[in-house]
Formats: sequence, C-alpha cells, structure tokens
Amino acid sequence: MEQLSLFSEEVTMSAPLASRLRPRTLDDYIGQEHLLGPGKVLRRMLEKDLISSMIFWGPPGVGKTTLARIIANMTQSSFIDFSAVTSGIKEIKEVMKQAESSRLMGQKTIVFVDEIHRFNKAQQDAFLPYVEKGSIILIGATTENPSFEINSALLSRCKVFVLQALTTEDMGRLLRHALTDGRGLGSQTIHIEERLLNAIAVFASGDARMALNTLDMAVLNGRIEADGSITVGEEILEQCTGQKMLLYDRNGEEHYNLISALHKSMRNSDPDAAIYWLARMLEAGEDPLYIARRLIRFASEDVGIADVGALTVAVAAYQACHFNGMPECDVNLTQAVVYLSMAPKSNALYTGYGRAKQDARKMLTEPVPLQIRNGVTSLMQELHYGEGYQYAHDREEKLTEMECLPDSLKGKEYYVPTTQGAEAQVGEKLRQVKVFKDSLREGSSAYSSHKKEAGDGI
Repeated sequence: MEQLSLFSEEVTMSAPLASRLRPRTLDDYIGQEHLLGPGKVLRRMLEKDLISSMIFWGPPGVGKTTLARIIANMTQSSFIDFSAVTSGIKEIKEVMKQAESSRLMGQKTIVFVDEIHRFNKAQQDAFLPYVEKGSIILIGATTENPSFEINSALLSRCKVFVLQALTTEDMGRLLRHALTDGRGLGSQTIHIEERLLNAIAVFASGDARMALNTLDMAVLNGRIEADGSITVGEEILEQCTGQKMLLYDRNGEEHYNLISALHKSMRNSDPDAAIYWLARMLEAGEDPLYIARRLIRFASEDVGIADVGALTVAVAAYQACHFNGMPECDVNLTQAVVYLSMAPKSNALYTGYGRAKQDARKMLTEPVPLQIRNGVTSLMQELHYGEGYQYAHDREEKLTEMECLPDSLKGKEYYVPTTQGAEAQVGEKLRQVKVFKDSLREGSSAYSSHKKEAGDGI
C-alpha cells in the first residue's frame, strides 16, 4: 500500500509518458463523457461533494486510477493506494485503523483498491464494517464483471460506474496533447503525420496508457534531424508496434467500404472473400464487437427464415467476442462469417418489413380492429373491445378466420417467403394456412347469408 498527499510528488521526465501526463483535474481528464460530462451523474456527485463508495468497471488504460486520484483531490481527502495483488487481510486492517483515526480527526480517507476482483471473499469482507460506518470511502477498480467477482454484501454498498474504452477521437486528442504539453513531449520539436497518430490510436484499442507509451517509444526511436527536431515515420512506428500500420479510420470512408465488402461477399456466398475482408478489418484495429453486430444484422436481413440457426450463430459470435476479445475472437468471427456465407439466402424479412414500414408511416392512425383489442374494463367491453375475438387454441387446427389487419389493409401481404432452404417449407405452410382461412371465411359467409335469408322469410 502507498499513502499519498495527492500529486505532491514530482514526476521526473524519466518516468513513462503516461505517468507524466496523468490528469490532475476533471477538465484535463479525457473520455467518460457519459459519467463526467456537464450534468452527468458522477460529475454532479463530485461537484456537490456527495461521493460514496464505488466500483469503476472498465478495460485497462481508461483512467480508473486517475479518476480516483482526481476525486480524492476534489474532496480534499487522504488517498491510500492499495494493491489487491500484494496486500492481505493484515494490511487491510492496518489501513482501516489508520483511516478510523483520520475520521475521528475529521479527515476523509479514500482507499483505492486496484484490481479489487483479485481479493478473495474474506479479504473483501474485511472492508465491510469500515465502509458501513463511513471510516473509508472505498473506490475499487476492476476489469472483470463486478456481479461475478465482488461479493454481494460489499457490492450492495457500492455504486458501480462503467468506464468505456476511449474512442479514436479521444485518443487523438490525448496524443496531440502529449506532443504540446511541457510535462510530456512539448519541449521537443516532433514531426509526425496525423495519419500516424491515428494509427497509434487505432493500435491502442481504447487503452490510453498503451497509446502514450507507443508514442513515447516512437519518439525515442525517431530520426534526429540536423536542427535537433525528431521525425517519426511509418517505418519507425511499425518497428515499435510490431505490426504494419494499416491505414484505417474507424469513422472514415474505408471503414464503410470494408464492412460493405464483407457484407456483400457473404451475401454472394463467397467465404474466401468474406474471410479476407474480415481479416482486413480486424488486423487494422476494427472493434470485433462492431463486426459481430453487423453479422447479427446480416443473419436476419440476408438469411432469415431460410436458416433460423444463422441468428443463433451470429449472436453466439458476439458473445464469444465479448468473452475473449482480440486476438482470440478472430476465429469465432471467422466461424460465423463462413456459416453465414454458406447459409441459404433470403431477404424476405428485410423486404417484408420495408413494405410494412411504408404503410405504417402513411397510416399511423389506422385503428386496431375491435376484435383484437383488449377489453379489460367494463367501459371497454361496452365499446365492443374484444367482441368477436376468436381464440386459436380452441380450434383443433389452431387457426381461425379472424381478420387481424385494419380494414383498409385486408389481404395485404408483407412476408413473401422464398424457396430457399427451410423457408421453402415455411412458404408452403403459409400457403396452406391462407387456403384454410379462406375456406373458413367462405363457409362463414355462406352461413351468414343463409341465416339472413331465413330471417327475412320470417
């Protein structure tokens, strides 16, 4: 453990760039706008000095430790940095005793526990009485789901805040700041193209620490010019990262070109091309979860009922990406891409919804037929809600002739099955259902006509 008077120790220029540039105020802090933007919940808590014990859950390098230190500074609290890797119950009790003494002197103590998920249940329980009586404000940081890794008694006393990986834009701001800030590289003249800064941002995949350390290494290995300036070129950057700097902007045209190429290759049942475009995206630093979300869309848009297992495979691929991350999830995505490429294709769901959407937008006030309204009150029943409703389970065939579309849309067809894969069977079943319903309606119509004639004769 380490007790600090916050930011009192000067960070030397020999320290890593990420340490030298550690933000000291919320205004310097980059990212987490959903928590710290104007009017957002955590910012309001800090501004009103109403903080309580909390857990920061997020991937590495997003600023969990930095945010805890800023909170301690804003609330004028003593700050104890406590490592779950090197500390046990004995150390916990020592810290708690110290914090209790500070509380009696009117001093708040923030105990920051990095990697709190590494504590076992007994160690986590040791914090409970001190959190309950307010001896400490506990801030835990974890990369693992707190629901599974932190015992329920402690978790119930903490507010969980989810910190997100920094965006490419956030990383770009951070890297440009590093080049101009005197604590960083601002005292040097450094030449590096914007596209290479973007390549570093993509390579770091939302990890600010990795981005800054990569930039630091590239500058240290850059070419020193005659005027003393330093030039960082593409070759140097490739050596520092161990991979070729593929030019790729997650928000640029190439991003959309590549996902389009993947989608259309799968649609054309070309697994080789689909795997290639998948690899192009992943190796350039694309978020695997973005690709997985597109596969889920494809499974319904281009396969649909022709192979109902396609959606299951795509959703499973998304879950695998979430569990494994890169690079392990590359083969999970490849499995889904090949499956979807070779699945029978149908766009009947896509086109069907498109037709229904057009009608829905033009006819937003079309009333729901009375027979399928829910008449739950006596007034609704007096107004004939639910009158004429036919319960399909009462019929042996589980079918009735009841009309469910508005009168103006009777007979309208939105879902038109293709003959591909399993959808051919669905199409045949739908044809039989419609024939059976038509026969019921014709029989009902003949019966009504006969009854009317009989009534007229009386």
